[in-house]
Amino acid sequence: MTEHSDQTQTSKTAPDLQILGDQITLQPSGYLEPPSKDKEEPLMKNMARFRSEPLQFLRDVSLYVSGTGWRAYDNFIGQPIFYPGFTDHMKETVLSSPLLLDKIAELADKRIAVETNEGFFDRKDKDYLVKRAQRRTAIESGVQELAAKMADDMICKFESKTFIRCAYYITSQLLLRAYHQGIHVSSEEVLRLRKVAEEAQRKKQSIVFLPCHRSHADYVSLQLICYRLGLSLPVFVAGDNLNFPVVGAFLQHAGAMWIRRSFGDDVLYTTVVQVYIDTLLQQGFNFDCFIEGTRSRTGKLLPPKFGILKFVLDSVLAGRTDDCIICPVSTQYDKVIETEGYVTELLGVPKKKENLADFLTGGSSVLSLRLGRVDVRFHEPWSLRSFIDGQMTRISRNPPQGLSLDVKDPGNLALRHRLLRTLGYQVLADINAVSVVMPTALIGTVLLTLRGRGVGKAELERRVQWLTDRVRAKGGRVAHASNTPLSEIVERGLEVLGRDLVGVVTGLPEPTYYAVDRFQLSFYRNMTIHLFISEALVSAAMYTKVKQGGGPAIQDIAPGELTDQIRFLSSLFRGEFIFPSEGLEANMAKSLRGLEEDKVIYAERDADGNVVKIGLSPHERAAGRENYDFYCFLIWPFIEASWLAAVSLVGLAPPLGETGDIWIEVAKAQSTAQLLGKTLYHQGDLSYFESVNKETLKNSYQRFEEEGIVQVVRSRDPKVPPRLRLAADWRPSRDPETGALVAAGRLWDFTEKIASSRREGKNRRDGATVSTRVLRLADKLGGALFEAAKKPDLKKGKKKGVAAPPGLGGEEAEQFQKTAKEGRRRRSLEPRSHL
Repeated sequence: MTEHSDQTQTSKTAPDLQILGDQITLQPSGYLEPPSKDKEEPLMKNMARFRSEPLQFLRDVSLYVSGTGWRAYDNFIGQPIFYPGFTDHMKETVLSSPLLLDKIAELADKRIAVETNEGFFDRKDKDYLVKRAQRRTAIESGVQELAAKMADDMICKFESKTFIRCAYYITSQLLLRAYHQGIHVSSEEVLRLRKVAEEAQRKKQSIVFLPCHRSHADYVSLQLICYRLGLSLPVFVAGDNLNFPVVGAFLQHAGAMWIRRSFGDDVLYTTVVQVYIDTLLQQGFNFDCFIEGTRSRTGKLLPPKFGILKFVLDSVLAGRTDDCIICPVSTQYDKVIETEGYVTELLGVPKKKENLADFLTGGSSVLSLRLGRVDVRFHEPWSLRSFIDGQMTRISRNPPQGLSLDVKDPGNLALRHRLLRTLGYQVLADINAVSVVMPTALIGTVLLTLRGRGVGKAELERRVQWLTDRVRAKGGRVAHASNTPLSEIVERGLEVLGRDLVGVVTGLPEPTYYAVDRFQLSFYRNMTIHLFISEALVSAAMYTKVKQGGGPAIQDIAPGELTDQIRFLSSLFRGEFIFPSEGLEANMAKSLRGLEEDKVIYAERDADGNVVKIGLSPHERAAGRENYDFYCFLIWPFIEASWLAAVSLVGLAPPLGETGDIWIEVAKAQSTAQLLGKTLYHQGDLSYFESVNKETLKNSYQRFEEEGIVQVVRSRDPKVPPRLRLAADWRPSRDPETGALVAAGRLWDFTEKIASSRREGKNRRDGATVSTRVLRLADKLGGALFEAAKKPDLKKGKKKGVAAPPGLGGEEAEQFQKTAKEGRRRRSLEPRSHL
């Protein structure tokens, strides 16, 4: 790009915003190829510290307490908040909602009907009707009190501006001491967001922020930005696991809406949540909910959780709210505070319940860290009503525009589900579209996609530059400023990652870096995978031939064979990755063209221009396959995890002579799969230790359930855990004499199809090992599961209330039959490919 075109393009884009203390300045725009100054600036910097600048520290505190200048938070954009009586007003509005009152009356009617049928009232009593009415009134009053208690525990308490000023000061001090390079935003996005907020204020509409979730720090960063930029603080949804003493009250007064981690069958609680969200949207208060539902332990976006999103959608569909504004948000970190704990959880160690002691001790240690920067990006906001109307137009030629939809009508359930699913994945796509790749993610990706033990400094910088160019070519964004030397950017990234993740060998002709904790480093690699998932699937599909060795005559692949494997892998990872929305055929064609243009592959065509075979290009072979290997290394750990999950299913084949209907607890089956994976890794049959992480295994089991490979029954009793069994038509056969599993059949062929794209290499033994020793180990672990299922843990049952039985009760069997029938119907109607 010429200097003239740089300047022309820069002039068309809003500059970035730099906010340092009380001063606001404009800087040249971010994300364009190099102008002369930094493209992006931190939103906030470290404030004065008491030890080094005590007078300045005291001055800062006094400014916040007194509310001087922008700190007063008086002229924010949005509906009024932070006034005495705010909480009581919200509570009264919620409790007087017709939707809640109708539900309370319905519950009272149902209870009085049950008591009547059980003979609680004497129908011959002359005061029968009076006593029944009195009892109903008492029940209704009790339910109203319960609803009031639920609402009081749930709703946020925006009461005091003095509190929020002090809260802003405290949280910004804590966050910015850990993330010493500050919070960065794009001024173009911020200015656009302010204009949208002004229009929303005029129309009394809510902005619904839907961020991704990497860290508990996500709660803080968005609130800080809204406060500093003069936007109304959003009410944010938070799990009640964080509602512990002191911290819980602090967060609730700063905007937290506490909800249970699971609602179960509590229809009253569900209605209170719906009514509170309705109230927020009706009165135009901003709202914040993590689209993934929980923090991503793996670094990549998780599939959307539809619970809170369903409440928002239903509010608009049912006409209780005219419209709201959806704003997808990406929050990225140079280094996430919790990654070490994530690895522990992924390896199967139960998550420790949050408490005040851990918060205080952990918080004090975080203050001494230097974790780099936080980068927050806002997608262009859009109208939920317009989104619904657009989807309805695609479904029907003459859809009703702007009208309400009866969400309780069984005939509309499929439509609502489709709208909800499309909405969730649209938000994820928008988050990916504005996400910024941090320098630490670039370094982590490079280190985990190279062959060999380590890499020299010069080679590391060369590959980081190559990856930066590839990210930008794919339409992605890179966080570092263009005028900073690449060597300095890499040095900063290595410093933030630390020696616990990336080691260095000195005393050599050049420093040589290597991955110390590959498992934890994979968190940062996974931050880039969404950009290259299509290329990675193409490369893994080609690997079925490339792994055979030899020359092009052996390694080239026919288009039909390539398409078949890509379709299989895409279906396998449907719940694991967020794919481009253009569809499989278009994505594959686009990826093949891109790989061919980059000289990674070549395509031989006939006289009519039709592709007849595809293979590695001579250029890529001469370069040692480094770019092709990059794409393979991205996807191989996930392929291996799916293979591990499939192998573990082989062990769920009933033992020889077992005639009973035995169901295995899902959690125990997945834990056993993890144990199998750890054993195979240490014995050399698994290349990637990160493949044993429980989240990827859980996703694989979910896909197997969706495809009918395993059958899962879920009891209405929340104390009885979900259980599974291998579907009859997927069960492998056994030797009638020895009882040993036979390496044949539908499940074995499925496992082998996954294995055809697995990595071959010196870290893993191949061949007959899989069909003998690995099968024997899976069978041994599976046998232990069957024995445990036939003898329920009575001690566990006594402690938790219910021990999971090996078979199904009558109600469970009936529910399972309905679920199985619905699953078969759904799979037959889905146009997508199946496993």
